[in-house]
Amino acid sequence: MEKQRGASCWQQYGNILYVDTTRALVATPKAEGLSYAGVPASERIAERDLRNMEKYCTKIVEVGHSMCVAPALIAGIVSRESHAGAVLENGWGDIKNAFGLMQVDKRYHDTVGSWDSKEHLTKGAEIFRGMLEQMQKKFLDWTKEQQLKAAISAYNAGPSKVQHYDGADAGTTQRDYGNDAVARAKFYSRKGY
Repeated sequence: MEKQRGASCWQQYGNILYVDTTRALVATPKAEGLSYAGVPASERIAERDLRNMEKYCTKIVEVGHSMCVAPALIAGIVSRESHAGAVLENGWGDIKNAFGLMQVDKRYHDTVGSWDSKEHLTKGAEIFRGMLEQMQKKFLDWTKEQQLKAAISAYNAGPSKVQHYDGADAGTTQRDYGNDAVARAKFYSRKGY
């Protein structure tokens, strides 16, 4: 019963399974040693991260339920940001500017907890929820799923970089962050997140 209550909570903000996604562009999969792009590349990268991600599944699900953010979406962001911690050095990435599984940027946000803690994941989910609230106010006539995807892009690039739906990823890393994270989230949803 708890799972259903949580699911209805985050679905009020849009269902990640209904968010459109077209790609990881060539640069993202190429950096991963893949010779192809698109949703299949995003799913392959997520699959590679699955073993590490499983270490954090319980925490991700608990945070998702408590913060009204789909656990699959948190997992998609964790995969995109840190490969479930595999690419971090003592919890740090991005030239020691970003911390933890969700790569909270210390230049803009306080870092809390250890890099792989529930407190850290909660902080990342809070930041994401803040981006979602800004996208809901900024784009009143967009569907919930469009606002959700915009919030994913804003999590990476900041809310001011998201100007219109078709170009929501224009200011993101590799220009594909939102699309790639959505594809990864859909993969993790199929894996029980």
